Amino acid sequence: MKCVLDSSVFFTDYPAEGECYTTPSVTDELVDLKSKCRFDLFVSAGLVVQAPEKGDLVRVREAAQKTGDLPVISATDCDVLALALGLGATVFTDDFAIQNVAAALKIPIQPLRQRAAKPVAWKYRCSGCGRYYKTDGECPVCGAIIKRKLK
Repeated sequence: MKCVLDSSVFFTDYPAEGECYTTPSVTDELVDLKSKCRFDLFVSAGLVVQAPEKGDLVRVREAAQKTGDLPVISATDCDVLALALGLGATVFTDDFAIQNVAAALKIPIQPLRQRAAKPVAWKYRCSGCGRYYKTDGECPVCGAIIKRKLK
C-alpha cells in the first residue's frame, strides 16, 4: 500500500508500513529531536521525500475552495493531499481539514489517534448583517466579521 505521511505521523509513535512518501514541506515542520529521529527511522526504512505535481496542487486547492476549507488549510496540507492524489495513496493524518478535502477528492485517509472526521461543507456568514460570502474576513457591506459556519 502507498501512503503519504503528514507531519503528525512523525510527532507520534504511529507505525506506517508499505511504500511511504512525504513532502519537503512536511520535513520543514519537523523541528524537535523526537520527530527528526522518527523521520530518520522512516527514511532508513525507505521513506521517499517527493514534491507534488503542480496540476495536483491546483485540484486540491479547488476542492478546498468547494468544501470551504481553503482559508484554514496550510500549504503543507495541500502538498500532502496533492502528493497522495498524484500517487493514488492513502494519507495518514489526524488533521480534520485534510480529511475533509481528502473526502471531496476521494483520497483514502488513515486517522492516527483520533476518530475519522465526517465530511462537512462550510459556509461563511457575516455576524452583523447575515449575508453569505465565499471566505472569511470583514463584511464589505456592514464591516462586521465574517465567520465560518457548518452548512
